[in-house]
Amino acid sequence: MKTTLVQADKIKREWHLVDATGQSTGRLAAKITFLLRGKNKPTFANHIDGGDFVCVINADKVKLTGSKEEQKIYEHFTGYPSGRKTFTAAEVRKRNPTRILMDAVEGMMPNNHQSKAQVKRLKIYAGAEHPHVAQQPKPLAV
Repeated sequence: MKTTLVQADKIKREWHLVDATGQSTGRLAAKITFLLRGKNKPTFANHIDGGDFVCVINADKVKLTGSKEEQKIYEHFTGYPSGRKTFTAAEVRKRNPTRILMDAVEGMMPNNHQSKAQVKRLKIYAGAEHPHVAQQPKPLAV
């Protein structure tokens, strides 16, 4: 019996459409990470980037459980002395509602050289409109 691996130029990437309305952030991020890495395919190999594209709509309606809306802290460092900025999740949701889900997905990706290319295939939109209609994304039941 011979093990075959898919060549990088023969990988078929599909588009998935995810509606984040009322979904828990962590559970949704885990499912998105699963698709971005390609673990849903029978040809999955850890060293080959065979993941799919994921388009997330209504990211501003994603749910944070418990009291995370007021207590969870997001940090940003400007690079200057005393340049550490902290924001609560409620402030981040007002400024950039896609950051909550993007940070959750990036935190679940492995720390290797492929993760940057895999995260680029994630498209997150705050509203219900998205410009990827031509790719015919398949709705994903989450």
